Amino acid sequence: MTEAARPGAPNIARWLARHAAFQPDAPAIVYEDAAPISYGELHRRAGAMAAHLADAHTIRPGDRIAWLGFNDPAMLVLLFACARLGAILVPLNWRLTPAELGYIAADCTPKVLFHDGDHAGIAGDIVTGPDGCPALPAPPCNKTQGAPAPDAGRLGDPLLIVYTSGTTGRPKGAVLDQRALLANALNSIDMHGLTAADTVLVVLPLFHVGGLNIQLTPALYAGATVHLHARFDPDAVLAAIEAVRPDLLVLVPATMTALTGDPAWEAADFSCLRMLTTGSTIVPVELIARFEARGISVIQVYGSTETCPIATYQRPGDCRTRPDATGRPALLSEVRIVDDAGRPVRAPETPGEIQVRGDHVMQGYWNNPEATREALKDGWFASGDIGRIDASGELVFEDRKSNVIISGGENIYPAEIERVCRAVDGVEEIAVVGVPDAKWDEVPAAAIVSAGGPEAIDAVRTRLEAELARFKHPKHFIAIEALPRNAMGKVVAEDVRALVMERLKAAGD
Repeated sequence: MTEAARPGAPNIARWLARHAAFQPDAPAIVYEDAAPISYGELHRRAGAMAAHLADAHTIRPGDRIAWLGFNDPAMLVLLFACARLGAILVPLNWRLTPAELGYIAADCTPKVLFHDGDHAGIAGDIVTGPDGCPALPAPPCNKTQGAPAPDAGRLGDPLLIVYTSGTTGRPKGAVLDQRALLANALNSIDMHGLTAADTVLVVLPLFHVGGLNIQLTPALYAGATVHLHARFDPDAVLAAIEAVRPDLLVLVPATMTALTGDPAWEAADFSCLRMLTTGSTIVPVELIARFEARGISVIQVYGSTETCPIATYQRPGDCRTRPDATGRPALLSEVRIVDDAGRPVRAPETPGEIQVRGDHVMQGYWNNPEATREALKDGWFASGDIGRIDASGELVFEDRKSNVIISGGENIYPAEIERVCRAVDGVEEIAVVGVPDAKWDEVPAAAIVSAGGPEAIDAVRTRLEAELARFKHPKHFIAIEALPRNAMGKVVAEDVRALVMERLKAAGD
């Protein structure tokens, strides 16, 4: 057994120490227009920050430290400082309201909240009151610490609390330990063929595991170079692809769509990209085709906050032939399908709940034992997603379990209807939700964003007649200007349902 695999093995900050020894001057992080931070410097900053946190803020193992800000090297320094201390970093979603952030702060009770220059005001607002913690700008910690830096953290220590989007209720904090980040890094390296020679462009928000862990932390494990942007901007991404020539990039469907709509899209040279990784939600086939037509190999990943997130993935070329699939179980992951009674489904192509097991799975939900018991069953994480394993062994995601519409006793998957409708000319976006019905208990309703007006909806009806059973057809079609989405570009089903119900009530339906 290797040192990194032993239960008492050193923390993941050891990644930086090893690279600082082998390649101290190699660039680790290049943040927009700032000077590159080498692996030697990143290692020194993490050690200095750990010492500062221990001395100035009495941070001890298990204490929480929150970060509120755009993507910034300071957050990564905090992450590895927490790893050295055995402390826990809580990255906060800067797109949330003060009330939502206040709930999260009250739930995880950080000992200190660090923020960037853009979020000083809101940081102070969410930690006010007698039980509030200090809200401070992150110290630069860009000098070598004189005294030895703390290094007590271990792989079994919780390192991250990442709060879920909370689309159907209060957000829950998934607790990921250091071993989960190690297992996830190995999964990513196998997925991408990631090496120290690679350049990785990171533009998704680091308050989600997709931005933080699909490629960024694995790149730092491998000794690669990370080009980090504060926020996603399609112009900046295309300019970076031309100037930096990255090997790897992660985008979600919403940011992929924004990229293809940029004026510089057609003229851009994408030959540097070994692959583009995507996921987070169902990826429209026609969107994949737009990237493949430019010579960009698209691969899909399936996972969630609770799985760090990599659970299954494709390899280059897979998405071209199987755009509906999300690949095979990751190197250090097990994936199975279970029926409503929790029994494993053996027959291929049989839908059921997706469950995941492996070292990359969370320890549980912070301060929520009931939700933890519901989610973790005999070591398996019950995802709440419906999927199937096809005859070739690939996972096909169907829909969220909570989105399934039961109409007259029949299960209807909104994602299936949406896939058919997206193929109709003039349909830009569509979301299908269940709404109450006197006869069938529940029926599908479609919210459509379209430049085609009533003609596009007529074309959708015609397409549905040809491809789907009548009971799956939406009873209601609502034209809207844009679908409500969360920070990662996922459509918020509850918000769509509320919007549809409001329109139906106004129309007297």
